[in-house]
Amino acid sequence: MEPEPDSTKAAAGNRKHLAMLERLSKRTATSSAESPEASPVAAFLSRFAAAKVVAESALSACRSSPDDAPASLAAASAAVDDLERLVAEASHFLPPYELRSALAAVSDLRAAHKLAASEIRPKKSFSFRNKSKATKNPPQDPPAPLQPPPEQPKPSFDAILPGFGFRGRNGATLVKDLRVANEKDGDFTLADLVSCEVYLKGKCRALYIHKLRDCRVFIGPVFGSVLIEDVERCTFVMAAHQIRIHEARATDFYLRVRSRPIIEDCSGVRFAPHALKYVGVEEDLKDSGLEEDTGNWANVDDFKWLRAVQSPNWCLVPEEERLPTVDISEVQEGDDCN
Repeated sequence: MEPEPDSTKAAAGNRKHLAMLERLSKRTATSSAESPEASPVAAFLSRFAAAKVVAESALSACRSSPDDAPASLAAASAAVDDLERLVAEASHFLPPYELRSALAAVSDLRAAHKLAASEIRPKKSFSFRNKSKATKNPPQDPPAPLQPPPEQPKPSFDAILPGFGFRGRNGATLVKDLRVANEKDGDFTLADLVSCEVYLKGKCRALYIHKLRDCRVFIGPVFGSVLIEDVERCTFVMAAHQIRIHEARATDFYLRVRSRPIIEDCSGVRFAPHALKYVGVEEDLKDSGLEEDTGNWANVDDFKWLRAVQSPNWCLVPEEERLPTVDISEVQEGDDCN
């Protein structure tokens, strides 16, 4: 009896590996449902650890079985997306250390996935080229060296965040109607923007904002969580169930939020009630469970200020300085997401 070829053994082994990943994923969902008495943080850490194993195993399968690498790569991408959503949903109750550790782990996995994708991408086939005959007399005036193209703004490594969105823009007006987008009700990211105006009509599941300077941002309802990091001299108008803000400086927030907004390592931030209008906004707010103004925009928790007196890091926008209701109904799309 002839031994099985190595390729047959590898394919069979990879099928077993993918089956194991599916069992791990189901076990993660089952374990989270069977332990309702666990604290929210402990339950999150358990689910995150199990989901992280699924993502790491899928990335390992990309290299161990090249023939089935595309399927393993897709499984790894889905697993990392699940991790990102898990962190976003838990961001409003996680302690600072656990949140930063989880975000760092997700960022590392996203970078590993990107590296694996580049390694399995087909390489260009080698071909010989005819060499031009060397001239006996070289030209007296050699051509001037080509000037490098102007450097374009690029997202920082930390801004590898989920969802489609706007990244790496300067001085632009960025408009998107999420109600007619292919990725409607998904995640949206704003990263590495300078002196931009952003208008998003419609609702999304989660919003990630990273490294904005001198921007004005008007966002439709978010029926999940908003995570904001490293913003300065900006204005945000948005409605969401949970909003967590890290490292914001000299920035105003006009909010409608179900839970108390959380700030950390912030200074000079101010809060005021929601002030956004467009055709259909009331329906979007109702569909997102945000039709009621809870008044929590004024009940801010500063995680770095544990004294009983008012935190010096935030205050309310004086009424005479507040924005009037901003109507973005007539703003038209003029840029694409990436």
